[in-house]
Amino acid sequence: MNDCLQTISDYAFRSLGFGERLLPRDNFTICEQVTLIGSGMIWNVYFGIMALSFGFVLATALAVGKMSSNPLWRKPSEWFIFLFRGSPLFIQFFFAYFFFLSLKSRYAFFDPFTAAWLGALIVLILNTAAYSAEIFYGALRSIPKGDVEAADAYGMTGWPRFRRIIWPTMLRLAWPAYTNEAIFLFHATTLVFFSGFPAWQQRGDALYYASYFADKTFNPFVPYPILAGFFIVFTLGIVAGFGAINRRLNRHLPSNERVRMKIRPNLIR
Repeated sequence: MNDCLQTISDYAFRSLGFGERLLPRDNFTICEQVTLIGSGMIWNVYFGIMALSFGFVLATALAVGKMSSNPLWRKPSEWFIFLFRGSPLFIQFFFAYFFFLSLKSRYAFFDPFTAAWLGALIVLILNTAAYSAEIFYGALRSIPKGDVEAADAYGMTGWPRFRRIIWPTMLRLAWPAYTNEAIFLFHATTLVFFSGFPAWQQRGDALYYASYFADKTFNPFVPYPILAGFFIVFTLGIVAGFGAINRRLNRHLPSNERVRMKIRPNLIR
């Protein structure tokens, strides 16, 4: 027990640069594997939270732009959504890395963009924004005309109508599908390990440590199930959190008319 507590003290925040610098070399214990893989999960949570936060704002703007009758807003939104939904996320990582690398050779300002914590995050933001925008766009098209006409009858126009009528209704209709997107995005953070973006000081995400133990022990049936367990736990947290928001969005409806949460993870992007 004391040895495990010491291991947690040494490696719990190694992925952030704190604690023991050298990784264990042999005689790996379950505690070491759980602790280090859990330490790497800090980066996966970071990528997930930041990408969802910024991607949500961008997705809302893209959905409104695609819904616009003005081609100057509609066309760029349509092209952006098509580009990032039409190409694999893995290829987007590599393209962005070499793009930032070419800019770095000319401008020192872009040096942080070649690191995973920023460059890979930008790719995840743009990717989830495109998928979420399509979800929000479908919800905008599904808003009952009666709701909009009622807002017009009350004299609501422009921003007040969007903020109080259109946007809440859009979220209510889109939230179950958006929850699936949030789960998939969180799972997709594991692709950062395979992308061209280098891990900061060789302190990578959860898959980085799981792969390390699998390579050293020649037994993938211990570290990878541990990794899967962490993702299952965090996925349950996402479902619980987004489910609470869904109930909040539908609190004004009778129970038999509320949109039900149905989790359908995307197996292939």
